[in-house]
Amino acid sequence: MAKFALHRTAIARDKLSRPVRLGVEAGLISGSTTVMDYGCGRGDDVRHLQSQGLDAVGWDPTFQPTGPKRKSEVVNLGFVLNVIDRPADRVATLKAAWELATGAMVVGVLTTMDASSKAVPWGDGTVSSHGTFQKYFDQREAENLIRSALNIEPVSLGVGIFAVLRDDAARAEMLAARFRRSTRLVDPEKGAAIFQENQKHLQPLLDFVSERGRFPRSEERSTFASTSDHFGGLGRASKLINSVVPKERLELAAQRAREDLLVYLALTHFSGTPKLKDLDRAMQHDIKHHLGSYAMARDESRELLFSLGDRTVLNAAWKQANVGKTLPSHFYIHASALDKLPPVLRLYEGCARQYLGTVEGATLVKLGLMERTVSYLYYPRFDQDPHPALTSSLTVDLQTFRTKWRDYSESHNPPILHRKELFVAEDYPHREKFARLSRAEEKAGLFDGSSSVIGTVKGWEVRLAEYGVRLQGHRVVQAGR
Repeated sequence: MAKFALHRTAIARDKLSRPVRLGVEAGLISGSTTVMDYGCGRGDDVRHLQSQGLDAVGWDPTFQPTGPKRKSEVVNLGFVLNVIDRPADRVATLKAAWELATGAMVVGVLTTMDASSKAVPWGDGTVSSHGTFQKYFDQREAENLIRSALNIEPVSLGVGIFAVLRDDAARAEMLAARFRRSTRLVDPEKGAAIFQENQKHLQPLLDFVSERGRFPRSEERSTFASTSDHFGGLGRASKLINSVVPKERLELAAQRAREDLLVYLALTHFSGTPKLKDLDRAMQHDIKHHLGSYAMARDESRELLFSLGDRTVLNAAWKQANVGKTLPSHFYIHASALDKLPPVLRLYEGCARQYLGTVEGATLVKLGLMERTVSYLYYPRFDQDPHPALTSSLTVDLQTFRTKWRDYSESHNPPILHRKELFVAEDYPHREKFARLSRAEEKAGLFDGSSSVIGTVKGWEVRLAEYGVRLQGHRVVQAGR
């Protein structure tokens, strides 16, 4: 076996690593969680967690060989598998780390998106100029490795980051929460006095109703003890909400909760629909309240999943969507507006998110109309630049589940956006500013002719020069001014 400079692979960090951060954001790591960092490198994650009051320890064969290999609620195995050059040793490491996890494990790997073109192939990975081995994983490859080694279905938290949970109900809740929306039930200016006076005690119940679309059942009422004590019973608090919240908003919350459940359940058909007993009691009550029975819920969610293959259904959904931009071959929408889409289109994007996890930093999402592809597009200056340039994209083919990463950051003529208001929801902060610019550009004739001509930086610059205008922020002005 070759000898590699393992000490050179440990990176010093001034903030939480991505696996630990996503574990925190997923709710796996909180103030009372015990954490074991398996392969902690220089121990930066351990120090950051300890500084926040968490009980965290770390072990590393090079930097912390005497560190405790302690059983903990959450084990972090971040970017360890990449530096192991033997496949059998990766499996052994996964199993050894998993043995220490009493609740969950977060696994982070570098992916093919991170690979350097200068690295030299070696075995099933590469060797860098510093003499370090790196194995770059495809998303599906990493998922399969975890599944086969531990015999548990992992949950993708992000590209290259996975969570493995011992509790089936906790796993189901994590996946369902990914697609659960919250409906604003109360306007601050309405019922202000009564809500401000009782907000501290009423808010937990209000949050429950806005997310679940129903009031809690009797066995769930212990969660709202302070609310019940304050109002002399949870029933009185519920009546107060019913008296102040408009009926149509409660109905909207129920409708959205029903749709969210169907989207989640439809996605479970890919990895095996969980048994009802494997769902937590709250979700069981959600299903009974909104969908009747678990058998009915499975059937309806299966129909929703199959509708993805029906071009007529999809075409109707594109037309039904009141946000987003439809072109001949693709549908584009701002990432912040995904929850505004009809259920079948949320499911379409959900298929990619179930596979990739949360795609951090993506600005727009592109759904294929002809091919089953979902792309996440990065426009970091979407709000500031009147016609922002594309810096990168991540595309997943939903038939092969192959991913493709493209980097435009060094391009001299990257694609740009027009009519930004079409991508965002009506309540987006800058929507009207975007719309005013589009109206001004249309009035100036800048959109005349083929749209493909103005779809890149250079093409747009030529068009502006032809018409003797320039942009000043989100305004069209004469070139000489």
